[in-house]
Amino acid sequence: MDQKLSAGYKFRFALAELGFTTLRAAMDFFLLFYYTDVAGISPALVGSALLVAKLTWDAINDPLFGYWSDRTRSRFGRRRIYMLIAAVPIAIGSWIQLSLPHGLTGVTAFFAVMLTFWLKDTFVTMAVVPYASLIAEVTHDYQERSSLALYKSINAVVGYILGAGLVTVLVGLFMNVGLSRAGAWSGTGAVFGAIAMTTLLITTFSIKETTQLKEEPTDMHVWQAVKLCFKNKPFVILMIIFMLGGFAFTVQAALLPYLIQYQLGMASQLTFIMIGSLIMTGLFSVPAKLLADKIDKGPTYALGLALASITFLLAFFFLPHHPTPWVYIVAVVLGISFSTQWVLPYAMMPDVIEYDEKMTGKRREGIYYGISNFLTKFAYALGVAVPGWALQWSGYIPNAAQTETALFGIRFFYAVIPAVTMLICVPILLRYPITRNSHDALRKEIAASLDPKAGQ
Repeated sequence: MDQKLSAGYKFRFALAELGFTTLRAAMDFFLLFYYTDVAGISPALVGSALLVAKLTWDAINDPLFGYWSDRTRSRFGRRRIYMLIAAVPIAIGSWIQLSLPHGLTGVTAFFAVMLTFWLKDTFVTMAVVPYASLIAEVTHDYQERSSLALYKSINAVVGYILGAGLVTVLVGLFMNVGLSRAGAWSGTGAVFGAIAMTTLLITTFSIKETTQLKEEPTDMHVWQAVKLCFKNKPFVILMIIFMLGGFAFTVQAALLPYLIQYQLGMASQLTFIMIGSLIMTGLFSVPAKLLADKIDKGPTYALGLALASITFLLAFFFLPHHPTPWVYIVAVVLGISFSTQWVLPYAMMPDVIEYDEKMTGKRREGIYYGISNFLTKFAYALGVAVPGWALQWSGYIPNAAQTETALFGIRFFYAVIPAVTMLICVPILLRYPITRNSHDALRKEIAASLDPKAGQ
């Protein structure tokens, strides 16, 4: 399983990531804005509904889908069958999520937000967890995983550019052909759902699961399987990083439209600012991968987060209350910084699973990616909830000139909160226990336990 993967295989494998991140970008940057400024729902209520959604059904569906996929046997393999089942419902759920009636309030609004989130997220989870699990199975090579992660990250960046840039374009096009503002957002949700569905189906039908997936499935009980994951120290450390990094990234993404429109008065340039930043992320993904090969993944990740933290703090203190070209400099530097955020998580997760294989003698990628997906999605939900609460507390009024208190709240939660959160990650990553050398030694130890001659 250490063989090189062809470029064509890597491209087909990574294509589903394009659809997932196109959809995710639209939601990261515009979901809170849609709820507050289009659907007319209280930002605090939106944040609370999303957080409750994460702490209920969504708290268990990620590890469950991972656990079930570890145990599934079908002619489509144990992972791709879930990707196939989920494809069409993802498209339907994405359309419904951006089709809420205007002016919902109270309990009705709360359950509308929560239930439509559940609908889409259940099927996204059904597809994403098995799909993510495959990266740990197709190769065991430390650097080859970084290469496959690079393909995924490039598709992720392209998807983020599409998701960030197409929302306002599609809304404008739909309104130009006669749809109402609400109808235009509904149509936009349908388009993003169709993109996610199409790319997922192409990947599902164009790759094969390896023969290793035919091994006997684990017979552990689900709670035993979850408990064992948290005895894996590198996994626990990585989850702390993923949660803090995911929270910080989502907070700034959720508040960026508010910062550009109300603080800088540059709403017409929002798409260009986001696309410029994401292009830099894509361009620097390759250097991030090469640097990780040279100095290891943990220190490279730490360097990116440290640069992002410094940039956010400078933005908080120096961005004025009027249009300024300096916002493009901020966007470019943040784009460079976030290149490590896009490449390295994909490459680091498979490495920690080897520790589990040593402990249990089983390949349990599904349960690991299920837990990882839940914890990072919880961080993302908190990253939307906190800005929603902050907007409410600071006196934000949709589609109106904002008070100084509201503007300070937008700036503070856009810049300072992510900066501090990312800085916490830096010393942890600098001491991250898995390096190229330690991973090679672990692989030899596992090979020796399976075949004494292989470890020699």
